Amino acid sequence: MSLAGDAGENGSAPRGGGLTTGEVARRLGVAPTTVRTWDRRYGLGPTAHTGGRHRRWTDEDVARLERMCALTATGLAPAEAARLALDGVTPDAPAPRAGTAPASPPGPAARRRVRTGAGAGLRLGDARQECRGVARAALRLDAAALDELLRTAMEEHGLVTAWTEVIVPTLQAVGRKWENSGERYVEVEHFLSWHVSGALRRHAPPVVADRPGATTVLACVPAENHTLPLEVLAAALAERGLPVRMFGGALPVESLVAAVRRTGPVAVGLWAQSRTTASRPLAQHVAAMEWGVRGARRKPVVLTLGPGWAGQTVPGLPRPSGLAEAVTAVESVALR
Repeated sequence: MSLAGDAGENGSAPRGGGLTTGEVARRLGVAPTTVRTWDRRYGLGPTAHTGGRHRRWTDEDVARLERMCALTATGLAPAEAARLALDGVTPDAPAPRAGTAPASPPGPAARRRVRTGAGAGLRLGDARQECRGVARAALRLDAAALDELLRTAMEEHGLVTAWTEVIVPTLQAVGRKWENSGERYVEVEHFLSWHVSGALRRHAPPVVADRPGATTVLACVPAENHTLPLEVLAAALAERGLPVRMFGGALPVESLVAAVRRTGPVAVGLWAQSRTTASRPLAQHVAAMEWGVRGARRKPVVLTLGPGWAGQTVPGLPRPSGLAEAVTAVESVALR
């Protein structure tokens, strides 16, 4: 996330205090190139420089950029948002009336009115700072920044932690936002989910070659289309060198049975988001399937995954409560 011409982008702040452009970008949830563009086009750059080229951003500079982020998240065009941000206007404050003098730089109390939690009012609580950056980028529909933030989270924290502590809390916050806003922000949820899916594919290693008795089949139950949790499980298993066959959403029963017979998997993960889609008879049927030569037949371990299985627990079948538990469950049977 470095910028040409900026000192210390991957290290500490330059001598003399202040934040580097890279640090500011990560705090705001935008790409460093976005910060530079706002500086060049709209005059939102830092007020202090050292050595002519080294950028240092003060608290006041960052507050101005936070206003810019909050205003663009409301749908304002960047040029208009920049004008208001320079005037000290926040989404919670009215714009200056025509003919009045621009507002003076806001003090600490005014800065607190900027919705710095995640843009347009997403409630993230005590979530990681990365959640706030990802949420801001998603609300702005900023594809470049979102891809960069997701990539960085996966590389710095690992896939399981990035999913559990960054991606899931942000997805849940976006979901709550549109549920409480009269179906607004649905595009944000779709946008975020699509980019998470792409980031998972880029992060995962090449497809692992089949190994007899080690393959895992992952599929959504019929009428279920929430594939993202299975995508992250597939990527996590691939990271550990375990072969996976991913069949995605709403796999018909006969197709699921055929896939299990053809692959002879050591484990089958069945995702159900809703109780209306979870099927105990289906899970039991797959768990009873056998293959192999007589006297040495095998059955798969069926993992019932997702909130839809709550209250539908199948005796004898594991129901991992999260990604880490699902990975451990597959490893325990695949690596015997």
